Amino acid sequence: MSDFNYKIKTELIPKINNIKNIKILELGVQKGRSTFEFLKICKNNEGKLFSVDIDDCSTITSDINWKFIHSRDDNFSLIKNLIPNIVNVIFIDKIHEAKHVEKLIYGYYDHLDVGGYMFVDDVSSLPYLKGSKRDSFYCEINNNETLEKIIEIYNNNITNFDLNISYISSGLAIIKKKTENKLLKPNTLYSRKSSFKNFLRKLWKILKKD
Repeated sequence: MSDFNYKIKTELIPKINNIKNIKILELGVQKGRSTFEFLKICKNNEGKLFSVDIDDCSTITSDINWKFIHSRDDNFSLIKNLIPNIVNVIFIDKIHEAKHVEKLIYGYYDHLDVGGYMFVDDVSSLPYLKGSKRDSFYCEINNNETLEKIIEIYNNNITNFDLNISYISSGLAIIKKKTENKLLKPNTLYSRKSSFKNFLRKLWKILKKD
């Protein structure tokens, strides 16, 4: 089993496996790895999967529980006319850049049912650090920025949704909607890591050792 499939089966599937008449919006199909897992749930729960991709993935399956939408995932005017007003699950796994992920979260959040889940794939930089197995500057930086952006959104919406982060494989942000409230804008994180006060703290620790 691949790391991706293990992550999906352990961190995602158990949370949504028993939702009756489940409706899933999947943003990013690629090879259909998550698509086929979602379709298993739809088959068992009389559900429907709506998958969006800019590439034509329409031939990967002929499952009657599947509707493929050939489009950019941020073509909101088109996609919102082709999906239900309310869905139980949103899975974001396409362009892993912070600004784009932020756009998708705010663009689709109102369509998520209270108690429903939004999952954002690829939020951990650990597998991509220099010298790591998947060493990649692009993925390391983008995943870090995406995770920081999600935390900034959460920082101003703590009463609106719960947030958990899985670090299995390339990571997964797990958002569970708690209220009907509109999402507030992100609240920038102001770290004191580079502050003069923290410099003095580090200096004190060094001197204390000596």
